[in-house]
Amino acid sequence: MIESILIVAGHYLVELITLLIVANILMSWFNPSPDNPIVKLIYGLTEPILSPLRRFAVIGPIDFSGIAAVVLLQFIIYPLYQMLIKAIF
Repeated sequence: MIESILIVAGHYLVELITLLIVANILMSWFNPSPDNPIVKLIYGLTEPILSPLRRFAVIGPIDFSGIAAVVLLQFIIYPLYQMLIKAIF
């Protein structure tokens, strides 16, 4: 019971973070006003995830840190989280 609740909660958290990263990527294309509170919130939530990846995921002028973060979340971090929850419970 608690195992499935934690796995579903983790899934929703990963999906929310993925959505915020995609929003960050789209905002970088359209360059909205940095004074907007929604823009500040999205940047504030995603920059701690994206900034460490920028050391490795920038190739020339193209920043692949958003794609790298989504791949890490979906294919490495979330499966490890699932295995950890199943091992504990």
